[in-house]
Amino acid sequence: MEYAKMRAIAEELGAYAEHLEGAWSVEIGPSGPILAMMCPSKRHEGTIRRICKQLDAQLPVTHPGYICANGPEIEHPGIGRMRLPDAAVIPEEALDEEGLAVDATQVLAVVEIISPSNPNNDYIEKLADYPAMGIPHYLIVDPRTGTVEVHSEPCKGRYTRKDPYIYGDKVPFGAWTVETADFRRYGKAGNSAARAGLAAPARP
Repeated sequence: MEYAKMRAIAEELGAYAEHLEGAWSVEIGPSGPILAMMCPSKRHEGTIRRICKQLDAQLPVTHPGYICANGPEIEHPGIGRMRLPDAAVIPEEALDEEGLAVDATQVLAVVEIISPSNPNNDYIEKLADYPAMGIPHYLIVDPRTGTVEVHSEPCKGRYTRKDPYIYGDKVPFGAWTVETADFRRYGKAGNSAARAGLAAPARP
């Protein structure tokens, strides 16, 4: 199906979702437009908030005019994809433009927080889509395990570099650093690597 037709269907689904209870997202994946109910936990949202605040504090120095936004959709018509990351580093002025989605060529980085119900969406499908869209940096945070992955250096439709970390690490992410000591795991009372039963590995 042509992307224009898939985009039209996605917009119809979005309009339909406005009349439904709860929060819904519309994406265009390998199988076409997808309407999915969003049920993020407080710890999921808290992690996004912490990351956005940290990146917003650094972006005026590294990339003036850019922000870390919780949404909106990003799209790449050439490969027929539209995705809604948990957060994206984009030009602030892009939010003033008409339309539903930000062009992927404007996106410096994306962030996904793994949900307990559908981890494959972030670890498999989006890990394939984001480098194909040409997005330089992809941060995956997994509150189930207290782990973090940084994917970078996209080449020929895939990321060629993967750097693993755990909660408690200071994580290099593009030109920025994400401090994870206060990230909270799902189902854990504590809020740090030590309380979660993790010990940060020695760094050279």
